[in-house]
Amino acid sequence: MTLQDDLVELRRALHREPEIGLDLPRTQEKVLAALDGLPLEIATGERLSSVTAVLRGGRPGPAVLLRADMDALPVHEKTGVSYRSRFDGRMHACGHDLHTAMLVGAARLLSERRADLAGDVVLMFQPGEEGQEGARLMIEEGVLDAAGARAVAAYGMHVFSTTIPRGLFLTRGGPVLAACDTLTVTVRGRGGHGSSPHRALDPIPAACEIVTALQTHVTRGYDVFDPVVVTVGSFHSGTTDNVIPDEAVFEATVRTFSAGSRDRIREGLVRLARGIGEAHGLTVDCAFGLGYPVTVNDDAEAEFAARTVREALGEDRYFPLPTPATGSEDFSYVLERVPGAFLVVGACPPGRDAATAPANHSAEAEFDDAILSDGATLLTELAIRRLALA
Repeated sequence: MTLQDDLVELRRALHREPEIGLDLPRTQEKVLAALDGLPLEIATGERLSSVTAVLRGGRPGPAVLLRADMDALPVHEKTGVSYRSRFDGRMHACGHDLHTAMLVGAARLLSERRADLAGDVVLMFQPGEEGQEGARLMIEEGVLDAAGARAVAAYGMHVFSTTIPRGLFLTRGGPVLAACDTLTVTVRGRGGHGSSPHRALDPIPAACEIVTALQTHVTRGYDVFDPVVVTVGSFHSGTTDNVIPDEAVFEATVRTFSAGSRDRIREGLVRLARGIGEAHGLTVDCAFGLGYPVTVNDDAEAEFAARTVREALGEDRYFPLPTPATGSEDFSYVLERVPGAFLVVGACPPGRDAATAPANHSAEAEFDDAILSDGATLLTELAIRRLALA
């Protein structure tokens, strides 16, 4: 079997048995089996089912880090592929099974070229990217220093089932993905009969006013070239038509692309919500939950990654990412501490239009296995070439 055949087999085995969160015992077992026999120093996580593997190069030098996330999503798969999930309500709908297989492929290719390595490579197999901060936990357990000294560069990539043409790699310097935080607003009033609203303190109109004001606050308070996105995705209040409830609660996702805007919006939205509530004689409680930071590529590392794509895979395989994407990533924790680059790659299957194909996280999202060997090759070349520059 070729490397591509092996990676397809591994990817589909992972896809059949998806696991969610920080505890991925089946996934960890498959990764360890796939790495067995390679000249790696392997450690597993204490608080999560992570795998950290260090490949010592044939010549002395620093370390670079390559990362893949391994967890799935609580999604009931509707693709109908032959290797679909065996577990109801779980699916590799974001392509992390491909990322894991690619990094295993890179481990094999790098092991074959160990003598060429002017330093060490840390392979970071990470659980819990989908909201559980697995990268932060692995950092706390020492992944960045696993080779004995802090890695000098770090690289990761993410497949897209839509939008990007198949086989095309994109990245950019600076912000590449958004920070993602959560605002929960509880407007407290006094319930009463719907026929006599003047005898109650109705929280619903004030909550609706806050929702509308959030959008105006964004468009009038923030530079359009340093964007902020606030989306209210959940709004709950009341039980029936003729009862004024005691409270209304809504939740919003808040996306920002700079640390400055992230700090400002947190204070600004809370002040706005409380001010509107006070104007109506209501109490407003705000909880701002911090999620993943902005994913920021080092300019030089992004240019190096782009050059590596063009030289290793072909000039036509790279396109500069014109703007940051509005998704978020906990690889941001790595890039806060180590200069590096995060790339995205089109993996829409043949026969589907990338412009209209189901997106990542969809129950119908599908990814093209043909990208696996290219992903493994690129990770390998990034490590070898970056160590040669150190």
